[in-house]
Amino acid sequence: MLKFTLPPKAAMNTEFVARRLKEAIEGEGARETVTVEWSGRPLHVGVIDMPLRDLYYNPATHRIRAQRDHDPILARRLDADPWNAESQDYLNRLLVGKPTNPDESDPDFEALMESLKDVDQQEPGLITHEGILVNGNTRAAALRKLKKSSIRVGVLPPSFTWEDINAVELALQLRPDKRRDYSYINRLLAMEEQELMGRDAVDIARDFHIQLRTFKQERWILGVIQEMIERSRTDDGSQLSHTDFEGHQENLKELHRNYMKVAASSQERAEQVKENRIAAIVLDFAKTKTRLIGEEFQSNYLTKALPQEMRKSLPAASAPIAIAGLSVSVAPPSGFVAQARAVTDQILQAKATESARHVSAETREAAQQAVVAARKGMRRALDEADRDDRLKRVQQTTAERLDDARAAVDQSIRDLTQAFATNSLDEKGFDSALLRLKGSLVKLARQAKRGVTEPGDGMTWLIKASED
Repeated sequence: MLKFTLPPKAAMNTEFVARRLKEAIEGEGARETVTVEWSGRPLHVGVIDMPLRDLYYNPATHRIRAQRDHDPILARRLDADPWNAESQDYLNRLLVGKPTNPDESDPDFEALMESLKDVDQQEPGLITHEGILVNGNTRAAALRKLKKSSIRVGVLPPSFTWEDINAVELALQLRPDKRRDYSYINRLLAMEEQELMGRDAVDIARDFHIQLRTFKQERWILGVIQEMIERSRTDDGSQLSHTDFEGHQENLKELHRNYMKVAASSQERAEQVKENRIAAIVLDFAKTKTRLIGEEFQSNYLTKALPQEMRKSLPAASAPIAIAGLSVSVAPPSGFVAQARAVTDQILQAKATESARHVSAETREAAQQAVVAARKGMRRALDEADRDDRLKRVQQTTAERLDDARAAVDQSIRDLTQAFATNSLDEKGFDSALLRLKGSLVKLARQAKRGVTEPGDGMTWLIKASED
C-alpha cells in the first residue's frame, strides 16, 4: 500500500478545516453531513466548502494506480515528492486522460465537466484534515478546469491513517451508483492490494460485487499482466506499464477461460497457447482473432509467418537430458513452450521500446519496425488459421445439414406408417415431395462431383442414385 508524508499546507489546512467545521456546528440551520462506510458501519462526517487551491490530489488513489507509470520519469518524481507542483500536475493529467492513454482526453471526464457546468456539484467529495482528496479527485480536476474556486467536501476524522483512507475510498468507489467506475486494471490492482493486506478472498469478492470464481480469474489475469510487464524490460530500461493492458478486458478473460480448458489435459500446451495469445493481444488483435489461436496455431501457422529476424533468434529444440550413472534420458523442457516465450518476449520488448521516451529516435524507429513486422506476421498466421477454420466449419455444416435431412426422412417414415394406419396419406402430395427430393439429390450429386476427387461409398451411392 502506498504511504506518503504530509503535504506542505497540512498545518494550515488542518487549522482552516477545524474552523470551518466549528462554524458549521455553531451556525444556524441544519448541518450538512455525508455518510461513508468505514469498518463495516456508517460514519457521518461534516461537509464544508474548501478552496480548491489548497487541496492536494491523492497520490495513492486507486483511480489512476495503473496509469502512474505512464511517464516513468514523472512517476519516480511522484513517488519521491507527491506534493510539489510537477507531481500534482502529473496526477491532474492522469485524472483527466483516458485510462488506455492518458495523453488523450477522456470522454467520461468531458461528460463530468458538462454535468458540473449545468447542475453544479450535487455530491460532496471527501478530504482529510490536511487537505488530501480521498474521494472527488476527478471532480476537483473538473472544477479546476471550469475555473471554480471551491468544492464541497466531507472531512474525515483527524485520526484516520493511510489504511483507513484507502478503505474509505474503495468503499465509496465500489458503490453501484458511482458514475465513473475504476478502469479495469485499476480494479485488479485494488483487489490485489486488499489481498496483500490479508483480507479473505470471499470478503474481497463481496465488496467488489463479484463471484469468488471471478475474483480468482481476475487475480490470475493480473498475475499474467505483471509477468508480461517484467518480461518486457529491456537493457536500456524500457518497460511496458499496466496502462498498456487497459482495453483488453474481454480478451484477457477469454485467455483465462481457454488456458484453464487446455490445462485440463496439458499444462505445457496451455502455456504455449497463453504465450501465443498474449503476443496477439499485445499487438492489439481483437478477441475475434485471438480466439483462433489454439494448440496447433504455433506449429501450423505462426512460426512460418514470423519475420525472419524473429525466427533466427528462436531457441533450438533441446536434446534429451542424460541421467548420470544410468543409461536413460529424460525429455527436456518442451521446445515449443520455450519458442513461444521467446516470440512473446521479443514482441513485449519491442512494444516497450516503441513507446519509451528516453531512447534515441533510431532505437525507437527500429522497435516500431519490429512491431510492424511482427504484427504483419501475426496477421498472416491468423488469416490462414481463419481460412482453415471457416473451411472446417463449412465442411462440418454440410455434414450436419445432411444429418438433419436424414433425421427428417426418418420422421417421414414414422409419419408415413401412421398415415397408412389411418388411411390418411395424400398420395399425390407424397409423390410430388419425392420428386422435389430427387431434384435436390441430383443437384447435390452434381455439385459434389465437382469437388470430391476420391468418392467414398456414400458419394458413389449418391451418384448412382441420381443417374437412375
